[in-house]
Amino acid sequence: MSKPSLARGTRDFGPEIMAKRTYILDTIKFVFKKFGFLPLETPAIENLSVLMGKYGDEGDQLLFKILNSGDFLKKVKPGDLEEGTKTVLPKVAEKGLRYDLTVPFARFVAMNRHDLAMPFKRFQVQPVWRADRPQRGRYREFYQCDADVVGTDSLLCEAEIILMLHEVFGALQLKDFTVKMNNRKVLTGIAEAIGAPGRESELCVAIDKLDKIGKEKVEAELSERGFENSSIANLQTLFSLTDDIHETVATLKDWLKDSGIGQKGIEEIEEVLELVNGFGLENPKLMFDATLARGLSYYTGAIFEVKANGVQIGSISGGGRYDNLTGTFGLPDLSGVGISFGVDRIYDVLDELNLFPEDASQSTRVLLINFDSESQKACLPILSKLRSAGIASELYPTDAKLKKQFDYANKKGIPFVLVVGSEEIKMQKYSLKNMATGDQNHYTLDEIIQQINA
Repeated sequence: MSKPSLARGTRDFGPEIMAKRTYILDTIKFVFKKFGFLPLETPAIENLSVLMGKYGDEGDQLLFKILNSGDFLKKVKPGDLEEGTKTVLPKVAEKGLRYDLTVPFARFVAMNRHDLAMPFKRFQVQPVWRADRPQRGRYREFYQCDADVVGTDSLLCEAEIILMLHEVFGALQLKDFTVKMNNRKVLTGIAEAIGAPGRESELCVAIDKLDKIGKEKVEAELSERGFENSSIANLQTLFSLTDDIHETVATLKDWLKDSGIGQKGIEEIEEVLELVNGFGLENPKLMFDATLARGLSYYTGAIFEVKANGVQIGSISGGGRYDNLTGTFGLPDLSGVGISFGVDRIYDVLDELNLFPEDASQSTRVLLINFDSESQKACLPILSKLRSAGIASELYPTDAKLKKQFDYANKKGIPFVLVVGSEEIKMQKYSLKNMATGDQNHYTLDEIIQQINA
């Protein structure tokens, strides 16, 4: 008999972890609803025709493909294997696990456009799968929390994303974070400014790695990709930009003065900043990072990424505007913008910084001790009244030894134990013990409810 094991890059979540994850998810969902987003779910399995080509070549390699049911090799001919994966794949796999939530969302909008009130605002909390190399903060199965708006190109949506980011992380007590923002039009302008027009995609792939591999290796990669030495030399302005938003904007305005699309990108960034200021957001944790590209190929305007400072982990949130995504599904000219929260990474950050509230993993608030059949009978209406008062309560199911019942309460982290013995039943006052302080006193049931809810 083989020992049970988990697939690499996947995890079990026990009750304590699930309680903390639920705390994160509930916090994010509350903010989404507060900003007018509606819930949506899509299938875990999508047709590969929906997924392929939406994430760039690197993304396509990370898609989990699902073998066709039955004899999946029946369409494969002997010569197909010699021609390679691109010939074999369509014959053995027609479906795959979703890579993110944005592309399935775009597919949903295209299929249901006549039933949706535009602009359509939706949030979605579901797992996604990527055939990546597992490491800390990077898993093959993980949850995403997405919020997207489609059907408008108003930059008010970008400003509200910035507000949501601040509200979510503020509610999670994560104070030290940075919201990095950029615009793909600025990156296109940079490609023009360095004398490499039309090569912004290659440029983005390289400079998006700046934080990870450093300036010299980025330059080496650009050289390997065939960029002229003069173009790489002209890129030095990008590497010398400061963290000051207004100073960076001024530098880029001058640097990209001959690029119409670059100027358009700067104007959009300025408008978003003006809108955020109009909302009255105090001390915004914003940084204009002109090297921010993000790997996904469908962003066409604003780009966002959130980093938790002081923690060695990747981005905990990211997103941007995609003007052309639904066009691949027969619905052109429908602009959208969205943000995705990486729940697993957020969990790791909160755990490392000890930011989970003490009661985040707590479910039961009070355990009723079971002495005997008389005690159990008396506990039932008490249990009902406690639950009606909104207090999570449970009665130990058997009349086990007292030590065993108290050990159970300690192991589950139950803060209160209620003793309902024969004397307590006669007095109609019950002994409530605070498991943290050891204090134990007799109270009426109404007083107990007040004590627990205090």
